[in-house]
This record gives sequence, structure tokens and C-alpha cells, in this order.
Amino acid sequence: MSLLSKSNGQARVVIDHLSPQIDGGRNPFKRIQGDWINFKAHAFADSHDLLTVDLRIRKMGTKNWDYLPMLALGNDEFAANFETREIGLYEYEVAGVIDHYGSWYEGFKKKHAEGQPVDIECKIGAELLEQTAKRASKKDAKQLKQWASFLGNSEADMHQRITLAYSKHVLGIARAYPAREWETVSARSLMLVERDRAAFSSWYEFFPRSCVNDGVTHGTFHDAATRLPEIQRMGFNIIYFPPINPVGREFRKGKNNTLTPSATDVGSPWAIGAAEGGHKSILPELGTLDDFNWFLGEADRHGMEVALDIAFQCAPDHPWVKEHPSWFRWRPDGTVQYAENPPKKYQDILPINFETDDWENLWEELKSVFDYWIEHGVKVFRVDNPHTKSMEFWRWCVLNIKAKHPEVIFLAEAFTRPKRMQYLAKGGYTHGYTYFTWRNNATELQEYVEELTQSETKEYFYPNFWPNTPDILHEDLQNGNRATYIGRYLLAATLSSNIGIYGPSYEVLDNEPFPGKEENNNSEKYELKIWDWDQPGNIKNEIALINGMRNTHPAFQRTFNIRFIPCSNSNFIAYIKENFDKSDRFIVIVNMDWFNKQVGTLNLPMAELGLPENGTLVLRDHFDSQKEYIWNGNSPYLELDPNKRVAHIFQIVG
Repeated sequence: MSLLSKSNGQARVVIDHLSPQIDGGRNPFKRIQGDWINFKAHAFADSHDLLTVDLRIRKMGTKNWDYLPMLALGNDEFAANFETREIGLYEYEVAGVIDHYGSWYEGFKKKHAEGQPVDIECKIGAELLEQTAKRASKKDAKQLKQWASFLGNSEADMHQRITLAYSKHVLGIARAYPAREWETVSARSLMLVERDRAAFSSWYEFFPRSCVNDGVTHGTFHDAATRLPEIQRMGFNIIYFPPINPVGREFRKGKNNTLTPSATDVGSPWAIGAAEGGHKSILPELGTLDDFNWFLGEADRHGMEVALDIAFQCAPDHPWVKEHPSWFRWRPDGTVQYAENPPKKYQDILPINFETDDWENLWEELKSVFDYWIEHGVKVFRVDNPHTKSMEFWRWCVLNIKAKHPEVIFLAEAFTRPKRMQYLAKGGYTHGYTYFTWRNNATELQEYVEELTQSETKEYFYPNFWPNTPDILHEDLQNGNRATYIGRYLLAATLSSNIGIYGPSYEVLDNEPFPGKEENNNSEKYELKIWDWDQPGNIKNEIALINGMRNTHPAFQRTFNIRFIPCSNSNFIAYIKENFDKSDRFIVIVNMDWFNKQVGTLNLPMAELGLPENGTLVLRDHFDSQKEYIWNGNSPYLELDPNKRVAHIFQIVG
């Protein structure tokens, strides 16, 4: 439509500034099942007429809209509250129309109050009721016609006509049937309602192939199941496996990513595909599909879900390479192009060519990988490097899966530039990895969390904080001590409601780096590891304590309910976490100098805590044997020695 062309000139209402809304409604904002959403919109028209403004909302794929009247807040702003009772992908719009009878009603009252003759006004009201009757239900139409006949009858008793004109009952029924043919409707927008696990999750990643623990024998799903009781004791609720697919043999990598593997080297699980199959097959050494289904049941019996790693890349011997050569790039010498990130080379991995002319079949096949595992009971996926694949593919794939399987959770492993991370989240990814790993002092960590929780980003991006991964061993951990590992996990677990670690590397403080790199030496990505799961000095009990607190206190089961507290010492980071009705409130203070005792004071927001400036707080420290403290005034003194205790996790109990 030309900018200068005519629109429907009888539609006089203007609607704009819908919120929440992302990218004009093209991409969905997110909420959790059970949340109340306060929708708002600006709506106005010429003249002094009143408006009828409705929020219309429905699940994608359904026919009928739910209508919620939006209440006028003043200043041409309207609002309606909606409870997210069911998970799924929704669409919504706002519709506005002139409230002709309501406008007449208000004008009639003013004219009557001033003593003006109102016989003609009654006739106008009667005409409006007659018009409304044409849009009404059969029952209401009959009543509206009777009222119109009486109201417009000049020979009827004027007092009774005026009484009818003032009737709120008549007003309510007349307003229920606005002239929709003249309404203005906003652009349709999207909303995604996720299940509670999307808001609160604790991920534990481990390699099932290392569970025999002799460095020689390849572990199976049954071996991995022996670790479930201890992982459950530590308080995790999602088990995450690296890819469980057949590992390629061509150009297989050896230990520490060498190009000269031995005959017994197991290769990288991310080099997917071999003679045994591809993304819908299981590495035979791990077991069969029946064994995997059994493991899913065992995890469920221990109160945990299983997340699979989906990596859309292929080993050179993946079946797709021969079956669909156009899905890959080929060099002038006839060889297939392997993955590169100069100067790094990944000879065992082939990237997918999303510019192929056969892109539609490619998209369908990739989506079918998720469909296959969903059919076999998997509801959680971690996706490897999604930012290196087509962004529009992901939007199509994820939102279509969400529309059919709204319970499915997607975690984007996208350590990339912010706008790409954000676009993946807008396209339906439930969680995203973050820069938490690289925010290692109090100032930059606070600024980063405020960016995630106090900007529009919170409407669609649910951060998932990981202190380590099989690919990332930050310098802070490489040079750290036991307090570092405890403190970084505690920060992740109390700042974000979604967290994860790669274990048992993390809890046994495995911090030997590959020389000159930000990753572990002798990486488990390329070999079977021997782990002492109960290694002296491990922090399993501390993790269990922190996770147990998260599992029982709703204040830590949401991310966006955080307020930071100013501290006199820049090594301290302090913040308040509370649930929606403030019945569960905590003050967390962490000393981010992992080696030295630090002292300082807080500047408590006493008014926000509902206390006078010289008020008293009674606190219980969940990280110090439930010890109780009493603070008087708004500037309590603190000291934290990481050799004894790296943090306070105070519950406000009085």
C-alpha cells in the first residue's frame, strides 16, 4: 500500500505502542506458565468520543480469539491483564472502535444535568440501540429493540425514558456489541509461553563414555546411570550429554586435538556421522536406542530430564556427504571444505552449506532431527554453535517445533556478538549461553546482569550462566583456588535461575590448562578420562547446599527479580533476590577477591525493604549453618575471608 493511499476512513481509532512487543510483533516475547502479563497500548481518536479497546489473544493454530476488555488508564493509555495458563505459541492484537452508545450516554448525562431538553437526545440513543440490536445475540437483540422503542417514544413518560437512558444495565449490554466494521486492529504480534523448567533449571553436563573410569573401556548409558544418584544429591535437574551419535573415522582427532590419532582414540563427539549413521543414530559403544530410552526413564526416576546436544555439522564420512553433496561446499580440487576459523582447522568437521539450491530439503531434514528425538522422549536440547548456521532457518525451525511441542526447551550455545545472541532468542531459543564466564570483577558483572535484567532484553532472552564448559576454562579458574570455584558457582546460581556446569571437571577443581589456551589440558572432548569423582577437596557438598537452597526458595527460581546494593568495597558484589510477593527475600554478598579477606559496608535500601533508615533486619545465613544475624541501620559492616567463607546468603526472616 502506498504511503499516500486511503485507508478505511470510517475507522477513526489510532492504536500504537503495544507492550510487551518485540520487533513490531514479528518475534515473540516470552513468559512462563502461570505468569500474569500486563498488556498496554495507546489508543485515541479525534473528537471527544469514548473508545472500546480490546485485547484479542489465541494460541497459534486455533480459530477463536479470547477477548479481554482493556481498561482506560488515562492519557490515552489502556491495559489488560492476561494469565498464561497454557504453554505454547500465541498471537495477539489490540482492536479499538468508537463507543457510540457510551459516548452518547456521557453526553446525555451532561445535557440533562444542565436542564437542556432531552427528547431528541433520547431519540438519538434509541437509534443507537436499534443499530446495536442488529449486531447482538438473539436474546439481547430483543431486549435492545424494546428499550429503543420506549426510549425513542415521545409519548412515553419522560421520567421513565430518562431513567432508562441512565441505566448502567442498558449501557453494559449496548457496549458489548460495538460496530466492529469500523474498528482499527493493530498488527498481529507473537508471544511464547514456556513451562516452568524454562525459568528454573540446573544443568549437569558429563561424558557418558568416561563413566567406566579406567581410561580404556568405553562407557555406556548403563554406566552413566550409576552417576545419577550423586548428581541428584547435588541438586541438578537436567542431565546434558554431548552428542551421542556415531563419531566419524575420517580425519578423526587424537588426544588434545592432534592430527595423529592412535587406533584406540575415540575422537570428538562433535564430529558426527559414520558408517553406522548420522544425527538420528546412536554410537554403538554407548548402547542401543532401547538403552537410551531406558536411561531416560532412569533420569526421570531421579527427578531429572535429559538434554541432547544437537550439532549441525558432519564428519567427512557422515551419510549426508554422499547422499546430499550439495549440502556441503566443495573446493576446486574436488575435496570437501572442512571447518576453519583461521588459524584453527577442524579437519574432522564439515560445515553445512545453507546457500545450497536444495535448501528447502535441507531445512526439512535438519528439523526432522529434532522431531525424531522428540518422538523418543527428549524435551530439552542444547544446540552447538547455532550462530554459525542460517538465522532464518532457526526461526522457522524452532518456532514451528514450539507450535507443535511447546514443552521443548532449546539452549543456544552461542558465544558470539550480542545482536546474534539476541536474534536467536527472539527466534524461539529458550535459553542462551552468556558472557558470565568473562565477567570477573564486581563492577563488570553487575553491569552485565543489569543489562540482561533491566533492558528490553529480558522480554525474550533467558540467560543461562555456566562457569565452565568442555571448551572453556577461563583464566580466573586456571589461576584460581577452591574459593574461586565455590564463588563462581555461587554467583551463577544466585544471579541466574538457569545455570550449568561441565562435570566432574568443575566440582573436582580440574584447572590444568592447555598451554596458551582457554581450555583444559587433555580435554575430555578427545579422550576417555579417568575421574576421581570423590577427589579430596572437591566442592560437591557446597554445590549440593547451593542447589538445595535454589530448589526450595522461589526467590532464586527467577532471574529478573534482582536489585543490586551499593558497597563501599569494590571487591564485594551484593544484591537482593525476592519472589513476586516478597514472601521469600534474600540478600547475597560475595567477596570476589578469592584470595584475600575484604571488609566494607553496604548501603541498604531500607525504604525498599519496608523499613525506616534506622530499622532492624533479622537474617539467617544459608551458607553458614543457618546462623542468625541482626543488622541495625542501613550501613552494616561486613568482612569475608575466602579461606573460611566466600559469601553470605542471608534470608530476611524479620
